[in-house]
Amino acid sequence: MALFTSSYLKEVYKRRTINLVENARARVFSKPESAVFDIFLCHSFADKETIGGLYTELTNQGYSVYVDWIVDPQLDRNNVTKETAELIRKRLKNSKSLLLAVSTNADLSKWMPWELGYVDGHAGNCALVPIETSNANVTVFNRREYLLLYPYVKRNGNYSDLFVAESNNIYSSFDNWLKYKTKPGYQFSAIL
Repeated sequence: MALFTSSYLKEVYKRRTINLVENARARVFSKPESAVFDIFLCHSFADKETIGGLYTELTNQGYSVYVDWIVDPQLDRNNVTKETAELIRKRLKNSKSLLLAVSTNADLSKWMPWELGYVDGHAGNCALVPIETSNANVTVFNRREYLLLYPYVKRNGNYSDLFVAESNNIYSSFDNWLKYKTKPGYQFSAIL
């Protein structure tokens, strides 16, 4: 099983055939304030191209994904208000899960720990998406201590199948984790 690499996701972002903002707005247009999402994608804005690729990858697999600068482009990062925080809180409440994109820029974000804590305290369906900066086929994700509380998302090599892992060989399908909050528990062979 492979982790996502920054270079792979940036390439997906460059190859996209849709305008992300137009596509996202079309999905929530009928009920913009109460739209429900499968995934709230928590990330550092410094990883915009990488996150754009991850958004594309997830939406191409049929998931509805919330990314603030895609779904709510009217938000101003230079003028964050109480209303901004309320809208983000509403989007968190209306999301079935939170995926935290763990990148080299993640530690710089002031919002990511708040969003993770908020969802963990309310819905509890949180997982990590490790994003490697090297192009090597990395399969092991070493997490900081508090992130050990959360499973992480891996993909099946070059295939689009996603899994949620507790360790290198204990998994659950991403769909089961998302729909039924199934904890990782299947033991897979090294073939994956």
